[in-house]
Parts: sequence; structure tokens; C-alpha cells
Amino acid sequence: MLRIAIIGAILDEPESATHKFNEIVAQHKSIVIGRMGIPLADDGISVISITVKGTLDEINSFTGLLGRIPGVTVKTSISKKELK
Repeated sequence: MLRIAIIGAILDEPESATHKFNEIVAQHKSIVIGRMGIPLADDGISVISITVKGTLDEINSFTGLLGRIPGVTVKTSISKKELK
């Protein structure tokens, strides 16, 4: 069953993490519905929100890969409602 989830990511070191972050997002484009990024250049940080629709395994795998990037903090909120 599919679920909707929001993945929130903070890149504390965007200059070193952005390339790998974008590679992983591109690899999971089949479940990505939308993405919003806010670069806070004055603070040296980026905030990214990604909305996805996939199985729990797909969502957890995607989140896990993003969370392993040095300088990236990730939190995920997954809907309780199962979709067909």
C-alpha cells in the first residue's frame, strides 16, 4: 500500500552536501511529488521539504539515504491513511 509522506531536510553544510542530496532525490524521482528548497545563504544553511508517495519501504529507504549524508538532518512524517 502507498502512503503520502513529507520529508524535511536541513543541510547544515549545503556547499558540500547539495550535490549528493540532489543525486539521491533524482534516483527516487518516481516517488517524489514535489519539492521546495529555501536557501538561507546568510546563515549558511538550506531547508528542503519533499513530498513523496510510495510504499513504506521506498519512503524509509529514501529517507535513510538522505540522512547518511554528512551535514544533513532528516525527519519524516508519514500519513496513516493507506492509498491504492
